[in-house]
Amino acid sequence: QVQLVESGGGAVQAGGSLRLSCTASGSTDPGIGWYRQAPGSACEFVASIDFAGGIEYGDSVKGRFTISRDNAKNTVYLQMNSLKPEDTAVYYCSTDRLFMGISCPPSFGVWGQGTQVTVSS
Repeated sequence: QVQLVESGGGAVQAGGSLRLSCTASGSTDPGIGWYRQAPGSACEFVASIDFAGGIEYGDSVKGRFTISRDNAKNTVYLQMNSLKPEDTAVYYCSTDRLFMGISCPPSFGVWGQGTQVTVSS
């Protein structure tokens, strides 16, 4: 059974950078999606990558965030640059790259525990 562990969240000032990691165990080639949820807001798709390297980004992060993967480490990274206060949220990785629910994580599927990102102005 696949398990995901996220790391790398924290607090940063606007304009700063953070790198999130999502490490998978129990599987060697999961596609990964990153999502985020801020208080009072719906779950938002951030980025996804499949095993072959196919990449998608949410409109609000295009040009600022970069998703990549190290297959040897079973790890997907989310490099976040030019962070804005509106990027503040709990970030989750999941093997579901097409989740469209209102709240994340849902009660089904494979999701990490979440990591808090706080961007101050």
